[in-house]
Amino acid sequence: WTGKRDQDFSLVLLSSCMAAVDKRQCETDECSREAKLQCPTCIKLGIQGSYFCSQVRVCVIDCCSVVNRLLLDLEDKANDEHKIFATRGTNTDPWPGYHYTGKLRPHYPLTPMRPVPVNIQRPDYADHSLGEALPVHCDSLMEILDVAAKMVKPGVTTEEIDHAVHLACIERDCYPSPLNYYNFPKSCCTSVNEVICHGIPDHRALQEGDIINVDITVYHNGYHGDLNETFFVGEVDEDAKRLVQSTYECLMQAIDSVKPGIRYRELGNIIQKHAQASGFSVVRSYCGHGIHKLFHTAPNVPHYAKNKAVGVMKPGHVFTIEPMICEGGWQDETWPDGWTAVTRDGKRSAQFEHTLLVTETGCEILTFRLEDSGRAHFLSQM
Repeated sequence: WTGKRDQDFSLVLLSSCMAAVDKRQCETDECSREAKLQCPTCIKLGIQGSYFCSQVRVCVIDCCSVVNRLLLDLEDKANDEHKIFATRGTNTDPWPGYHYTGKLRPHYPLTPMRPVPVNIQRPDYADHSLGEALPVHCDSLMEILDVAAKMVKPGVTTEEIDHAVHLACIERDCYPSPLNYYNFPKSCCTSVNEVICHGIPDHRALQEGDIINVDITVYHNGYHGDLNETFFVGEVDEDAKRLVQSTYECLMQAIDSVKPGIRYRELGNIIQKHAQASGFSVVRSYCGHGIHKLFHTAPNVPHYAKNKAVGVMKPGHVFTIEPMICEGGWQDETWPDGWTAVTRDGKRSAQFEHTLLVTETGCEILTFRLEDSGRAHFLSQM
């Protein structure tokens, strides 16, 4: 956070009740006074530290320290988990006889499904795995994706990214929408290389040259919001850069056409035209969707040309566009876990997604990043 957003966030912390603490020293730089207060956010997350002598000191402390403490705590917990799973061994072939289309392998066993505090509002499937609000501003969702982006580097596991996302959701009083949705076991989807979508986070460490899509959906105040981006892991080859760049352009060109009176089927014509001009193909098995109090609802928004989607955009409609673009063919298959969709030829796939609100004259990107002029993270590495 920078500028005025830093100040606003600090004041939000101050508006929460501060907890009395035992005798400790203030953690603000160059202050040795006795600490009498502790950050309520850190208390809620169970993170040790964040002790201050007064609310004024909390005002001047760098708000990023909360995130840094969260990530340090995550690292400690992850190390404990690694020790546990090291004794059990990692199984990279949990489905004997299955023929993988590419080089990626699952790293089992998965960690248990993580709990969500009972005070956070939950969708109907949170406790029984079946079933299905969208705020006008999705600031929390964008901040959570920023947390995930900071985690993407060689050596980090997708399980660790999921853990960071889970904690970031809870810190913002959000339920991670994928968790227990039709028994999905994690809080976000992490799709690496040939995985098209719905990759389940596990103990595989990211490798230099990978591409990874992180798909985050949260449920807050009765509504869902959905956002994803594809990231570079370290230095990637030029073909990967071209694939990811083209996929992002497909999304943004489609968004440029959104306004009242446009048929939903037209978006696929725009996306496929651009993808094919770059030598890529468009996945047909998965599409964008309506979203609000339900995670997935009408309309369906296919990304390929000459589709049969029904419906015309009207002011107030809220939906996602999330094209999945492939280096090779568009055909897909699903791993035996029932979720992980991969390209049939084992070549790489990329994806980007935004949640949109149709206005009287065009559309508003509800998941537009407030930092870096809204640019996707990968552009800083081009």
